[in-house]
Amino acid sequence: MNEVQRSWSFLENLFIHSEEVKKELPEQSEIFIDIDKEVRNILADGYKHQKALDFSIQKYLLPGLEKVQADLNICQKALNEFMDSKRTAFPRFYFVSPDDLLDILSNGNNPSKVMIHMPKIISAIDTLKLEESGVRPYVLGMKSCVGVEYVDFTSDLSLLGKVETYLQDIIDIMRSSLKEIGMRALKSFYEMDKKSWLEQYPAQICLLINLCAWVI
Repeated sequence: MNEVQRSWSFLENLFIHSEEVKKELPEQSEIFIDIDKEVRNILADGYKHQKALDFSIQKYLLPGLEKVQADLNICQKALNEFMDSKRTAFPRFYFVSPDDLLDILSNGNNPSKVMIHMPKIISAIDTLKLEESGVRPYVLGMKSCVGVEYVDFTSDLSLLGKVETYLQDIIDIMRSSLKEIGMRALKSFYEMDKKSWLEQYPAQICLLINLCAWVI
């Protein structure tokens, strides 16, 4: 009973409340609906009996729990394969714990809830600045988890599609923005006084351009 409850409570939030999982695993989601009904019936019966002995000696209970456990294993296996496919599509998910990954996938349609996981997905990033617009927000820039540095992206990005798709788009715009900012910083390195120059550009760009100037 403990094993069934533990597995059921873990999977319920995904197969019942996650639109992403229901969309990607429709067959297993249908199986879980029956599992959910059966587990709730068993728990209600246990509550009605109150005494563990009276409840546990009922002939239907053990076969019922074994059937539920077998179906839960089917759902769990499908879920693991689903998570592996997401890791293949976006390899940074390999560095995220299974629980965090499930939370990310469950909230994929709500990017603001995914932001709490950004430090685990992208090193040194605390969060992203979002601007709500219609169904999905735009991302405007990134905030470092080291100090309070904030960097605007050189263009706005609408967070569309699946979570692994727009997370890759975020990484791409980070790289392109830093490249463009770096080119501007290199161009202005010899034109501005160093104090103003250091205050205008992100720390990592300043370090990079200083090293470039030193090598040149």
